[in-house]
Amino acid sequence: MQSAFIPTIGFSLAAAMLVSLVAVGSSHEPAHVSGSDHRPVQTDTFEAGERQRVTMSEMLDLAEAALASTIANVDDYTARMIKHEQDRSGVLQPPSESLIKVSTRHRGGKPNSPMKVYLRFDSPDAVKGREVIWIENENDGKMLVREAGMIGGMMTVPLAPDSFLAMRGQRYPITEIGLTRLLEKLIERGGEDRDSEDVRVFKTEGYPFDGRELTLLEIIRSRPSGREGDFSRAELVLDRQRNVVVSFRSFGWPDANLADANLAVPSLVGPDLTADEAAELPLIESYQYLDLELNVGLSDEDFSTSNPEYTFKK
Repeated sequence: MQSAFIPTIGFSLAAAMLVSLVAVGSSHEPAHVSGSDHRPVQTDTFEAGERQRVTMSEMLDLAEAALASTIANVDDYTARMIKHEQDRSGVLQPPSESLIKVSTRHRGGKPNSPMKVYLRFDSPDAVKGREVIWIENENDGKMLVREAGMIGGMMTVPLAPDSFLAMRGQRYPITEIGLTRLLEKLIERGGEDRDSEDVRVFKTEGYPFDGRELTLLEIIRSRPSGREGDFSRAELVLDRQRNVVVSFRSFGWPDANLADANLAVPSLVGPDLTADEAAELPLIESYQYLDLELNVGLSDEDFSTSNPEYTFKK
């Protein structure tokens, strides 16, 4: 079992430092988002296929097949993760980019393996160089955090994933991270809308994402549902060749008051949004997994503070 290294200068200094630099990938200046920032990363020149109307049941079938395949076939993965989300108080945080390594809870297709996560933040500058390790059921369930810089590099600080410091500026704790949980939450939400007349679903094959032609699924709601986690529009990108999700994004309502009103706004959340209309939709959350590599054979060393490639205090 790993043990956290706390230097003799004491935990109080570490806690004070983390109050100012704080948690996994957060910064506390509200981020400005334009309509162009809402679009998925596209670095290729493919032309997307025709958008087709499908049922919610058809979309859920695709998502459930991807989840079953992920559980059966994905033991671990690495990726460049782009995260852009509102925190729990509804403030949109700046986007962050990190190298992520994950050893799943279903290695060998069997449940209940301890999940392991390593993160190294490359942006924004306020958190560049931060490293985080979290191993389920080790280190008293705490994640080990090393900040960048001269002071931060002197210590490795243990933080409970759901603690105030760890959750400051975050939407979800690190325990919720990853491809599997992303699909599980989507299926949970989609199941509630399976028979709803207020929801339309569209599928586009050949959608350009991260240099490949994938499948885009758009979920569009014509009026607020009144449920927790409500959104006006959501976008899911599936890699059907590998049967994994690589991107999920959801948007709120253009007028916050609509969330509490039974009003239909098809002109602003319909399938043919203009750029100006798209800019009116506030981003709720966006998670994109670029350069995704599956089953790379991650070892215990990849989740150890003693890894010579990491900068944890030895």
